[in-house]
Amino acid sequence: MVFRPTFKRFSYLNPTLIRIFTQQSYGLQTATKPEVVMPKCNYEPEPYSGISFEDAVKIRKSNVNPAMFTYYKQPVFIHKGYMQWLWDTTGKRYLDLFAGIVTVSVGHCHPVVVEAAEKQMKNLWHTTNIYMHPTLHQYASELVAKLPSNLKVVYFTNSGSEANDLAMLMSRMYTGTFEVVGTRNAYHGASPYLMGLTSLSTWRYNVPTGFGIYQTMNPDPYRGPWGGSHCRDSPVQTTRKCDCPADRCLATDFYLEQLEDVLRHSMPKGRVGAFFAESIQGVGGTVQFPKGFLKGAFKKIRERGGLCISDEVQTGFGRTGTDFWGFEGHDIIPDIVTMAKGMGNGFPLAAVVTTPEIAQKMSEALHFNTYGGNPISCAVGSAVLKVIEEEKIQENSHVTGTYMLEELAKIQDEVEIVGDVRGKGLMIGVEMVTDKESRTPLPAQHIAEIWERSKDMGILIGKGGLYGNVFRIKPPMCITKEDVDFAVDIFRKSLSGYEKGVKS
Repeated sequence: MVFRPTFKRFSYLNPTLIRIFTQQSYGLQTATKPEVVMPKCNYEPEPYSGISFEDAVKIRKSNVNPAMFTYYKQPVFIHKGYMQWLWDTTGKRYLDLFAGIVTVSVGHCHPVVVEAAEKQMKNLWHTTNIYMHPTLHQYASELVAKLPSNLKVVYFTNSGSEANDLAMLMSRMYTGTFEVVGTRNAYHGASPYLMGLTSLSTWRYNVPTGFGIYQTMNPDPYRGPWGGSHCRDSPVQTTRKCDCPADRCLATDFYLEQLEDVLRHSMPKGRVGAFFAESIQGVGGTVQFPKGFLKGAFKKIRERGGLCISDEVQTGFGRTGTDFWGFEGHDIIPDIVTMAKGMGNGFPLAAVVTTPEIAQKMSEALHFNTYGGNPISCAVGSAVLKVIEEEKIQENSHVTGTYMLEELAKIQDEVEIVGDVRGKGLMIGVEMVTDKESRTPLPAQHIAEIWERSKDMGILIGKGGLYGNVFRIKPPMCITKEDVDFAVDIFRKSLSGYEKGVKS
């Protein structure tokens, strides 16, 4: 089905795009489609006064990491954020559906978090952790209270990559086995130590890396060899046919056989050091594993003396809605949990949490992180937990995320190039294809056109997947149903404009 809306001129819409859409109209009356209006915001930022966009572009070209890519043909020059909203230097407002790459959890500049940071800055900005200070100890106790079982010891770091680095070291120290297993299509960081564990060629340099690291086949019910319409823990299932009964995913058995094959052939004397997995793959395109896979994988790893590591960098802190941690939705308890991003709502804060037994092994040598557990970062972390609890952020992620998935699924039914809608809570992916039958990834230039249209009409979304053909929707978890209606309508119009352009 091809959408054929017409447009009226709104103050927040790009006039050129509106004119193009209108000129390409198929003659329908404006009244056939309700007008989409950007939800109101009770915050008005002060006018921007600072470095010009032109000067920023020059500096970026001359003085900033040249490998750092920039979104959009005309980059968005952001200077202010408030809750789910961002403003550029011209005063244009955007609904942020990517949250600083799944990092802003409770909202940009959330007043409670800002107040906590300001209060701590006035008391103690920084001291190394060879001295004791209150905020680290208070936050550590609050954080471990959110974790099940014997996950009681916290190592504070500054980023998800640091956390995963440390988790890999811990597993090798504790088990005495060097070999580590991950999944293809996973992203765990881009540091030299982790590059071998990140199994996306777009993030890997041509240097020796990955010694002792192996990947099993990615258990993807949409793009993998097995899986279908009964396999995911999601309100929306893939349209691939599936022979699985309602209470069991047969695809899981096949993917576990692939893991068993890696363990049988590649591990030393039947042992393994660790198994790494994201609860839902983030950078890889919001890929959800078939039900029961992680539980079965953990069992196989533990039978061989290995540790199970859950990467909750993107899925933690209520983002999946039904649970505080993504691994809880898989009915598993890891030996080590890594976390970052939403933990600090954008402030540099990350951690590894493990058991006392595993932590004790790390005391064989000194371990220290200068900024890990910084007083301000811990005060921010405590404030984030407080907001999640008091403002029912996890519940909103579940309710609003489910609603958004169901609305996006309607577009999937209507539009041939929307191949898959998936996710849980506010961890959502929309995979674009040339057609549903072949599932061929939609080419980059076509993805870019839809992406640019969406930006011009007021929503910012991410991209991911090996082919860059998955729209990643992971907004601040404070968004509302009204925001979702606006975002879905803009996305629908962006697809409509794209399809009309193809046909014209």
